[in-house]
Amino acid sequence: MSAISRPRDGRMIGGVCAGLARRYGMSAKTMRLIFLVSCLLPGPQFLIYLGLWVLLPNEKSSAGAAW
Repeated sequence: MSAISRPRDGRMIGGVCAGLARRYGMSAKTMRLIFLVSCLLPGPQFLIYLGLWVLLPNEKSSAGAAW
């Protein structure tokens, strides 16, 4: 299994939903919808999102960094 990373393209906010969607073979729109619906339920979903935003690494660029 490959590691989860936040993609550089296709992000809306932090890239967490896009990264999870890529990892599990779903569309990013579906993952975002699942996240939004889950926010209607009680629980720490927003805090988990923030934690993943901090902990998940950015996707490495395939062309190499210009910096």
